Amino acid sequence: MIQIDGGRMKMTEKDISNRITQLRLQKNVSEYKMSLALGHSKGYIQSISSGRTMPSLGEFLAICEYLEVTPKQFFDDGSKNPALTQKIVESVSKLSEKDQRLVLEVSERLGKE
Repeated sequence: MIQIDGGRMKMTEKDISNRITQLRLQKNVSEYKMSLALGHSKGYIQSISSGRTMPSLGEFLAICEYLEVTPKQFFDDGSKNPALTQKIVESVSKLSEKDQRLVLEVSERLGKE
């Protein structure tokens, strides 16, 4: 998990590998399928998951896009399912203010139970 080092967050390569795996499993996609979808050989994601390699910045951004998360959501390991959260935000943002307040009220009520 992310560590705090002198007031700054620190994420290790293992944390990045684990987070990619976590988000990939939430998306319910195999390493093989994700590798091919990103335009790589079938073992690309497995090599990242095992820690043998790390993606370049461009590849990291492509991975985030594929997993339907922003880089900020990727590094927010407190979010259980950031892709789902993003979809909820996008859906709610299209509602009227009155309906948004209703969704908030329901969400807050459910959170108390």
